[in-house]
Amino acid sequence: MENNKKRITDYFGEYVFNDDVMQEYMSEDTYKELHEVMDSGKPLGLDLANRVAASMKEWAMNNGATHYTHWFQPLTGATAEKHDSFISIDKHGKTILEFTGKNLSKGEADASSFPSGGIRAVFEARGYTVWDCSSPAFIKKIANDRAILYIPTAFCSYTGEALDKKTPLLRSMEALNREGVRLMHLLGYNDVNKVVANVGGEQEYFLIDKKHYEKRTDLKFTGRTLFGSNAPKGQEQNDQYYASIKTRVSNFMAELNDELWKLGITAKTQHNEAAPAQHELAPIFCTANIATDQNQIIMDTMKKVAEKFDLVCLLHEKPFANVNGSGKHNNWSMLTDTGINLLKPGKKPSENILFLLSLMAVISGVDEYADLIRASAANPGNEHRLGGHEAPPCIISVYIGEDLQAVIDNFIAGNSSDVMQKQFINTGVNYLAELSKDTSDRNRTSPFAFTGNKFEFRMVGSSATLANPNTTINTIVAEMFSRIADELELVDERLRDKMVVDIIKRLYAKHNRVIFNGNNYSTDWIKEARRRGLRNIKSCVDAYEYLIERRSVNLFEKHKVMSEVELLSRREIYLDIYNKIINVEARTMLMMVKHEIIPAIIDYKDKLANAIIKLNKIDSTYSNVEQNLLKNFVEILDNIYADLLELERVHSQALKANTNRRKAILFRDQVVAQMEKIRVNVDNAEKLLPKDALPFPNYADMLFYE
Repeated sequence: MENNKKRITDYFGEYVFNDDVMQEYMSEDTYKELHEVMDSGKPLGLDLANRVAASMKEWAMNNGATHYTHWFQPLTGATAEKHDSFISIDKHGKTILEFTGKNLSKGEADASSFPSGGIRAVFEARGYTVWDCSSPAFIKKIANDRAILYIPTAFCSYTGEALDKKTPLLRSMEALNREGVRLMHLLGYNDVNKVVANVGGEQEYFLIDKKHYEKRTDLKFTGRTLFGSNAPKGQEQNDQYYASIKTRVSNFMAELNDELWKLGITAKTQHNEAAPAQHELAPIFCTANIATDQNQIIMDTMKKVAEKFDLVCLLHEKPFANVNGSGKHNNWSMLTDTGINLLKPGKKPSENILFLLSLMAVISGVDEYADLIRASAANPGNEHRLGGHEAPPCIISVYIGEDLQAVIDNFIAGNSSDVMQKQFINTGVNYLAELSKDTSDRNRTSPFAFTGNKFEFRMVGSSATLANPNTTINTIVAEMFSRIADELELVDERLRDKMVVDIIKRLYAKHNRVIFNGNNYSTDWIKEARRRGLRNIKSCVDAYEYLIERRSVNLFEKHKVMSEVELLSRREIYLDIYNKIINVEARTMLMMVKHEIIPAIIDYKDKLANAIIKLNKIDSTYSNVEQNLLKNFVEILDNIYADLLELERVHSQALKANTNRRKAILFRDQVVAQMEKIRVNVDNAEKLLPKDALPFPNYADMLFYE
């Protein structure tokens, strides 16, 4: 690759309209005005927009851009774009290249073509995309060194409702900032003007050979294997995690890194994950909306780069049964414009009142709105992953570690002793450096774990956007900050220090039930969680219902993040998406069973029958093995066919349901259950069939390619 001979810093961000580019292409006044808008959130005037647009067009065209697009994130879960060229016609009929402030700031899309959950009728088509100036524009190179200018935007209806996942995220960031600054001022931090949510999303994924993918109907239509028995070896030897990376995969990762670095994405960490053919990429933290945008770019880039190496990138949460699924750990923290990390314990956490108060605000919010946290990670793919000893269970709890627990216990008891002193590990080898020890171990079973100076929300699925979980986390913490600030405003400034201590103790007493520092995979924890009153919401169909509870509506409306109409629409859309995904999976299974699996079994059964006939002519005792195999195949085939007819029946019944909620329940309880029955019999048939009789590549082929 051409960049191999360059330093990363020589080309990092070369496809991004970043701060350096803005200073180069803008006048000093325009640059300052734009930053005032970005920093203060004040409206972007048309005059400024025109000047910014002119600079952006010049830069983009200098990099080969011929078109621009408003890039947005509709409620489908994917991204959307419509390309417009810079070509225009002036009043004299002359062809010109034009990109105005209006083109930059606002676009129009057919809102009826995107899910709205009833917000918009089909004949009410108008929708708008609005530039998010806090997230940098970028270009994507296409054929012949041409490029497209991508402008990150929000997407709303003609009547102002959010039709995307980004608008509520931006609103939640404003809510967190508003309540965070308010609280900081009450605590005496008067120089703080901004509190920002910072996010780092760890992206897990699978890579398989394209030739195998092309022969798997289920992977092409559903993103996961609907059939497949275990390979002789899986992940039981724990020899995949952090193992040496295959050359082919290493080349893919190198190309991926280069493409992401050009786009200003700080791809930092890469390694093999737990399952065969599974890997992970993690970037450096940035603000929540930019992190969300970048994660969408990461997923898209992964897919495109994989094609160059005849690989296919699988982002489904569970593409292969009985091996580790893929998640997207959402690392979340809060940072002020003065450089304070609100979740950093410091050298003496027992005396760090700001940290303890912020910690209790998060813990309290997670406990009180656990159902919304669970709903924020709910999607059909995650159903196959959560609770499977490869991801957290569906019970929301918080891990803080023994050391931090001791700090809190001492604080509650009025003991100022600090137990989080820096400790060191002696390896027993003299020439190895002494290792500083973290204040707590890592708990890989907890859904919401404190990890030193941030929280790691581990339930998010690999295919999901980061927008939903961070919208929810931002909003519930804003609510807790608001309640604390309300209390502090009622007392004299001189009494606030004592009040803060009382608040910390009271919040801990009320919400410590959500803290669990043990093994979340243990069956004992399920019983203990039930005793504590913590919900175990196993199905996304059930999780979506919590979006429209009155207390949820009140929360989101109070902080102007989402209205009741927007929440109702999302519940309806998510149920509809669930139904469509299960419908596609059921139809794919029916097609594969009818056209691939049953014919393959019949062909081999006929071969066995013919072999038995030939052997019986010699001696009937010679055909015992073949006869037993034939009996097994006849039995399996009968079971598959009976289950097939039942799947057709329950699938047809589910499709007739008159509401999305009723349809989703039928799909979950009957269709999915029947699909599992078919899979068991098909997988049993696969174990008996010779490899050359299989109609598609098996798990061994796909997971252990060269």
